[in-house]
Amino acid sequence: MRQCLPLVGTLIVASLLSGCTLLPDREPLPPPVTSAAFQARIDRLEDAVTSRCVTGLQTRLDQQLHQHQALSADVREVGSLLRQLRGEVAQRDRDDAEPQGTRQCSDSQTRLGNKEILGRSEWIGLPEVGTYLKARIDSGATTSSLSATEITRFERDGENWLRFKLGLNDDDAVVDSVRDNWIEAPVERRVRIIQASGEESRPVISLLMTLGPLRETVQFTLNDRTHLDHPVLLGRRFLMDITVIDVAEQYLHERPEYPGGRPADEAGADEAADRDELAAE
Repeated sequence: MRQCLPLVGTLIVASLLSGCTLLPDREPLPPPVTSAAFQARIDRLEDAVTSRCVTGLQTRLDQQLHQHQALSADVREVGSLLRQLRGEVAQRDRDDAEPQGTRQCSDSQTRLGNKEILGRSEWIGLPEVGTYLKARIDSGATTSSLSATEITRFERDGENWLRFKLGLNDDDAVVDSVRDNWIEAPVERRVRIIQASGEESRPVISLLMTLGPLRETVQFTLNDRTHLDHPVLLGRRFLMDITVIDVAEQYLHERPEYPGGRPADEAGADEAADRDELAAE
């Protein structure tokens, strides 16, 4: 038994010395990350995050712009309806204040049933501009037209707008203080005009207009009419269902008055040339 003990000890020591070779090999350590590789990885992460943020922000901006445009259109429509309502209330107040006999006499001269009688030329008012102008009544034209020059396009709140001046001659009757004023309005649409000289596209805007007792928001195409006798043409889109035209008459309705303009009872001097033209025909 004693002879076996040295042999056992020898076997134990040999096992301990050889046991390390039985352990599994360790995985090699990854190479160290260089500063350039680290920076490249950070740049890729930044690009990914930035792209995601920009895409989300642009989508939100587009949604807000669409909502703003819809809201602006609703506000303009409500404003137009409110102006018309105020005009109807003001006209009703004037009718209530006018003596009954006078009103019946006036109605018999300028109304036919529920329609207003217009001559071949009439005075119109543009309350938002602050002036009166001569208008040619033309049922052959679809859309009304306003003489304009220096028409400039620009963008406001994501919408297309126009800035322009009234296209007038020196002898055109107008409130002088607005002759060179800039007028701004949103573009409602564009129309194609076919003439003997060819086709052209014209912008359309809306302006509040008065003609006698009528008070309507009217769509006007803008183009230079300085070579014509009247800076305004009223087409059948406005005339339909509310007027009757008597081509043998002119200026059946009184010229509106505006601050800085001449009194209505002095309009005869400005109408004389048109009356002479009618008499010559």
